[in-house]
This record gives sequence, structure tokens and C-alpha cells, in this order.
Amino acid sequence: MTVAVFFPISNFFILPFWFLMIVLPHWHWTRRIIQSPLIAIAPALVYTFLVIPRLLQLWPILISPDISVLAAQLGTPVGALIAWAHFQAFDLIGGRWAYLDSRERRIPAWFMVPILFLLLMFGPIGFLLYLCVQIFYPLQQPQPATVTST
Repeated sequence: MTVAVFFPISNFFILPFWFLMIVLPHWHWTRRIIQSPLIAIAPALVYTFLVIPRLLQLWPILISPDISVLAAQLGTPVGALIAWAHFQAFDLIGGRWAYLDSRERRIPAWFMVPILFLLLMFGPIGFLLYLCVQIFYPLQQPQPATVTST
């Protein structure tokens, strides 16, 4: 399989999960589906499939990072796709966490739309924004059960 095939496939497998979190956040199947960490398996598999055969080539970049060598690697179609699959997997994991956490904190779904969009498009910015929003929506502590005597 070529990079031209993997790129649209990697997009195809993550977009339905983002659609559920952004467009159908209250649908009963959304939470059920998003609760599974397996939703990030497709980009993780694409990443793994591309990295494993190139591990010897990539290893020097990882153990002794050099910006020019990294830029050269990322400047290739395969290097860009490896990075893209990495972004997709971790942005989806971050979006999943924010979605599930926002449901527990009872953050309005309409308020989460731009945050989830930022997590999809600019992961770290969406992550930082969500951390700021969390401050205003603390988790509710469960009330201790009271025993009444009769």
C-alpha cells in the first residue's frame, strides 16, 4: 500500500468519532462508542505499519534528535504520513478524554463544540483551552450515604 492510499484511509477511520463527539454528543450510542480506547486503533495501526519497517532508519533520529534530519524526514511523503497518523491518534485520544470528562463535569455540549474542533485541528491548543474550562466546571463529589435510624 502506498502513502496515497494510507492518507485517506487514516482520515476515514477517525472522522466518524469526531462527528459523534461534536454533532451527536447526547446520542446514547456516542458515549458508549467513545468510551472504548479502541477508537484510536486505526491511526495507531497505520503509524505502526509505517514505522516498524523503517525503525532502523528512524532510530537515529529518535535517540539523537537533530532538527535538520527530522525536517528532512518529515519532508518526505512517508515521513509526513507517519507524523499525521501520530497526530490523529493522539488528538483523538485527547478529544476522547475531553468529551468523556466534559460529560462528567456537565459542561454544555454546545460549549464543547469549539474545544473539540480545536482538539481535532490544533490538538495542544484545544487541550490547553479545555484545561482552562475545567476550572469553571469542577467534578461533583458524590454525596456520602446517610444512614437513618427508625
